[in-house]
This record gives sequence, C-alpha cells and structure tokens, in this order.
Amino acid sequence: MKASKKVLTAAEIQAWLVSQLAEALNVEPEEIDIEQPLDSYGLDSTQAMLIVGKLDKMLGFKVSPTLLWHYPTVATLSQRLGEESEESEVKDSPTAKKASVSAIKPILDLSAEAVLDPSIRPGSTSFHFTSQPENVFLTGGTGFLGAFLIHELLQQTNADIYCLVRAANSEEGKQKLKKNLQNYALWDEKFSPRIIPILGDLSKPLLGISPQGFDMLAMNLDSIYHSAATLNYVYPYSAMKAPNVLGTQEVLRLACLFKVKPVHYVSSVAVFESPFYAGKVVKEDDSFEHWQGIFLGYSQTKWVAEKLVKIASDRGLPVTIHRPPLIAGDSKTGVCNTDDFINLVIKGCIQMGCFPNVDYMLDASPVDYVSKAVVYLSRQKESLGQAFHLQHPEPVPLTNLLEWMNSLGFPIEVIPYEQWQAKLINDISSAENPLYTLRPFLLERWSEEQITIPDLYLQSRRPIINCQATLNALAGSGIVCPGMDNQLFMTYSAYLIQNGFLNVA
Repeated sequence: MKASKKVLTAAEIQAWLVSQLAEALNVEPEEIDIEQPLDSYGLDSTQAMLIVGKLDKMLGFKVSPTLLWHYPTVATLSQRLGEESEESEVKDSPTAKKASVSAIKPILDLSAEAVLDPSIRPGSTSFHFTSQPENVFLTGGTGFLGAFLIHELLQQTNADIYCLVRAANSEEGKQKLKKNLQNYALWDEKFSPRIIPILGDLSKPLLGISPQGFDMLAMNLDSIYHSAATLNYVYPYSAMKAPNVLGTQEVLRLACLFKVKPVHYVSSVAVFESPFYAGKVVKEDDSFEHWQGIFLGYSQTKWVAEKLVKIASDRGLPVTIHRPPLIAGDSKTGVCNTDDFINLVIKGCIQMGCFPNVDYMLDASPVDYVSKAVVYLSRQKESLGQAFHLQHPEPVPLTNLLEWMNSLGFPIEVIPYEQWQAKLINDISSAENPLYTLRPFLLERWSEEQITIPDLYLQSRRPIINCQATLNALAGSGIVCPGMDNQLFMTYSAYLIQNGFLNVA
C-alpha cells in the first residue's frame, strides 16, 4: 500500500535545502545565506542534479532542475516548492498523473539586453593595422580553445601574450596556464617567457583588474583575442550574463581606451538558433536580428555579446568575428576536452547501450583548424569588419559515427527518441553516467510546442551555415579543415580509449 504523502511547508523545505547545500559545498549550514543567489556558491551541474534527485524523493513529485536557476535563492525556491507541495497534495489521486513542477520562464527580451555603455567608443580615429603585434591580450587561456589560441599565437607571431586568469597571485596564474597547455600537449618551455598572466575576473568591472593596471594594458596592447565564456547546459541567461555579456563589454572598453586595438571575438553559430533561420542558408555577412526561440541560456548570451561587438564595430572599433560550431579534438593528436557535450553524450549513450534515432549532422570542427584559422584571419587587414564561419565545410550524418563506434566493439542500439528519453528518465539515476547531469538540458520542454533543446538541433530545425567566404579567405594559407572520416574517428577514439575516458570491454 502506498504511504500517504506529507505536505511540506516552505520553512521545512528551506531547512532541508540549507543542509543539502552546506553538505554539497562542504561548509556549515550557518554559512549559507538564504538570500544569496545559488550560482554565487559555485554549485556545479552534478551537485545541482544530486540535490534535485533527492528533492524528487522527498517531495513525491518531479522537480524541474531548472527551478534552481529560475528561483535563484534558497528563500524563493523554498517558497515555490512549498506552494507546489500543497498543490500536488490536492491533485494527488489514484487516477491523477504525478505533478511536475516546471519553472515559470521569465520573458526575456534579448534585443533589450544588447545595450553597450555609451562611453565605450574608440578614443582616437587613428589606427594602424599590424599583422605582427608585439603585445596581445587573450581571455579564455585556461579553456580548451584558449589553449590552442595561445599555441597558435606563439607559432604565428612573436608577440608576448597577456592572459586573463583567475588566481591568487601571478605564480599561481602562470601555473594554471601552464597546466592547461600541458593537458592538451601544447606546452613548450622555450615559449614560457612570452606567456604573461594578468590576474582578473571576466565577470567583474574592468575585468577584475585595478584601474591603474587596466589603463596600463590599454596603453600597451596591440590586439585582443576574446575567447572566454562560461558554458553551462543548465544555467539560464541570468546566471551567465556577467561573464559572457558584461565581460564582453569590459573587453570592448579595454579595446577603445587610449589607443585603438582590434578585437578578435570568438562568437558561435548559436547566434542563428532562432527558428526563423531553420532550413535557411546563413552566410557570414548575414545579419542576426532574430532571437525569439533561442532557449539555451549560453546561446542567448552569445547572441547578446556578439550584438555588443557589432555595436562597437559600428562606432568605429576594428573587429573580426569568428563563429565556430561545437569544437572537436585536435585532428593530429586526438587531444580533446573530455567534458564537452559530444564526448559526454557518446560516453553516456555507450553506458546506456543505446542512442536516440535523431537526424543530426556531425558538423564539429577540429580545434586545431579553428585556432589556426582564427589567428591567421585576424592577421589579415582585409578581415577587419568581417565575420567568419568555422563550421565544418563537409559535415556527415551522425550515423557514420555510430557505425564507427559499433565497429570498435561498442554495441549501441539506435532506438526511437521518445523511448530513449524514457530510459534517460527511468534508468539513469546517478552521476556515474554523464548524461545524468545533462538531463535538464536534454529533457526540459520549452515554448508552446513543448520541444526539448535536442529537438532544436534536428536537421529540419537547423540553419544551413554557409562558410564559403571563410574558405575563400583561407585559400592559399594551407589551413584546411580535416575531413570527418574514419581516419579522424580513429584518431579521436584512440585518444579517448588511451586516456581511459572510454573503456573497451
């Protein structure tokens, strides 16, 4: 016989949440401020999902993981869950379906977010382009693409590279940059003196740099490469606005202050995720006015951030914009970011033993192609004012990859999408499977159509990203995107198996 469900008050839920949050963060409950935004505690996707899983069991109904972000404090979240607990008791009957708490999505007007500080405009009309900068500023140097951009800048220029990094002191900052380059087999001791850490924080005013330090950088830099961004598949726009949008504004401020410095901005093809572009060919110089229907918080921030870069460009700042798709591993070594979406999904589906039958194209570009292209294009004067699409020029169906995985001895059954979703909900119950922490991204339903984010990436809903102008600009450079073939799959698979990310039975 099923036990009767107890209605929990907001106060009881609040006390429970405080204890769970304290346990997850390894702090005392007294240190948790119920009015403090949850994202300020650095709660990662795995920790969030574990708390949500426990909430489901305690409350007796399914809780949308995105509630943790749409109700950003313990106090507001507890109040909402208390109300839902009462409502679900009323709804709970032998014939009723289980209640499902879903986040009330606040209406977000991205066009209203795209406002650049009026004071940010070039302080001088004189600008002399150089293909050999002496002092370069780079954000994102502790990330995947950022490491390869550092490597390419060291190879293609003689510049000293000033890297924004969060650290307690310069030595710690240098070690973080070195360790990241070592992780991707890119460290070369002879280049060490040219890699200079700049202590700061992308989410803070003036990038977390002192006013004097900010001014000093602004006077001495020759160019800026802005590749840093917070990428999270659970967070809404509000949780990523500070680093991704306001951080971009501060980079543009740095570029305009004193002498004019070109900004080479790494955007994303995600700026075309609005359904307006579905099935349409999108070229590099096409405008991206349509934002309605972009649901992923990260994609929303990239749309707004690129708009800010465009506004700065209209005010006279020289810029180049680079829009990569998902970025795959190094085509030569196979070295990749094992925490990226593609790798996590592949590993999770191998553990499940099945993959959803979806019409996807593999259009990820190898990181060495993207980094080489960005640095080369940034050093061509005719690139100024241009956007470039670093999409793979010859994508292949996802089924090619699944056939390859099967040939390696990973038996993956292709099943209907709804059946796969059901298995994801019912069979994946711990963070041992990487899909567990991606469940909010994979299962949350949006808009009147009640579609999931993966639905948006079906071929029928995707734009056709044209990259011909980019290929023309790269002609004669020797920079060619490697084909998505068995040779590339072999390189990637060998790396993932060798480092233990994938286990061959």
